[in-house]
Amino acid sequence: MGIALSATLAANEEIEHRRRAGEHVLHLAFGEAGLPVHPVLRERLADAAGHNGYGPVAGVPELREAAAGYWRRRGLPTDPESVVCGPGSKSLLYGLLPAIGGDVVLPVPSWVSYAAQAELAGARPLPVPSPPGEGGVPDPALLADAVLDARSRGRRVRALLVTLPDNPTGTLAGAATVRRIAELARELDLLIISDEIYRDLVHDPEAGFLSPADVAPERTIVTTGLSKSLALGGWRIGVARLPSEELRDRLLAVASEIWSSPAAPVQRAAAYAYTEPPELTERIERSRRLHGAVARAVHGLLAGAGVPAGAPRGGFYLYPDFTGLPFGTSADLAAHLLGAHGVGVLPGHAFGDDPRALRVRMATSLLYGETTERRLAALAAPDPLELPWISASLDRLAGVLSRLGAGAGTPGGR
Repeated sequence: MGIALSATLAANEEIEHRRRAGEHVLHLAFGEAGLPVHPVLRERLADAAGHNGYGPVAGVPELREAAAGYWRRRGLPTDPESVVCGPGSKSLLYGLLPAIGGDVVLPVPSWVSYAAQAELAGARPLPVPSPPGEGGVPDPALLADAVLDARSRGRRVRALLVTLPDNPTGTLAGAATVRRIAELARELDLLIISDEIYRDLVHDPEAGFLSPADVAPERTIVTTGLSKSLALGGWRIGVARLPSEELRDRLLAVASEIWSSPAAPVQRAAAYAYTEPPELTERIERSRRLHGAVARAVHGLLAGAGVPAGAPRGGFYLYPDFTGLPFGTSADLAAHLLGAHGVGVLPGHAFGDDPRALRVRMATSLLYGETTERRLAALAAPDPLELPWISASLDRLAGVLSRLGAGAGTPGGR
């Protein structure tokens, strides 16, 4: 089994090592939300520190009820009994694979851990390219043929996974595409795993968001967490909404043998967060605006340098295409950017892309400042692009793109 350290975590550790050695690295390689913990959540966690029992495998009732309310407010009727909590949505995503069984369709490109988790769980990923401009979902025009061909060769394809909005492209599949994916899932008898960890960070909340659970609730699992919307990556807490009691029981059986139960104090604080009190919804709104402003600014720099990239719609990612530069693989390009220019990115092959395609992922969320004071200032600023440390980072990136050579990209890159 050729499993290595996660590409995102490996890149982050390498860049931190370089920084400790005195190098000035522009860190665009790690998908951390890059913002401070809200004070009210710090207080809630401290107050809950005395809760040290294991608790229910599914999570404490308060958290499951709060998560159910979160989904109900988004138009998805949810019973707390259909909610399972875990130490991060990443753990829940892994636990779902053996609970479902069989192979899983993955869009290409897709988050680095999906394929690795499938292999760890004894499943085989079935890669299907995403449609142009709509990352995070398999192309509906290719999905049926890919699944039927795999089944004709004896593979048990049981599920497909979508990411809304997407990591690595920062794009968001439209309603028509999501509806067609749900229709095909019914026709092909596939369960849908919808990773919606970035849902609350859609840059324009008026633009509309359609979950497969809105269209095919009987076969859609939704996962989310607080690591992105409230920047609680280190707290490791996630929740899943299950469409059936049978699948819930199978996931709980897996969870009971892997993590027993999520950390009790974190669950108590998360329960408060999922009630969405005004101070936290305001923080998420500020975060959404900040992420969108900086991601759009980087998209503008790429466009100005002739480098195609899908327009960012949610989260803090871009997936530019540097076709035309003299590099053999995306790994070569990423190594050059880090070694020669001090810019850390992740190569596209880490996301299942063709290694010869010169696409990389840029994460913009660590440009907000290296101190709590600067990050809070970025959240509060009417125009964060005017802050000198953010402006300096953007100027530096513009210079690197200029030195790489204008017109590096070709039309049609994701």
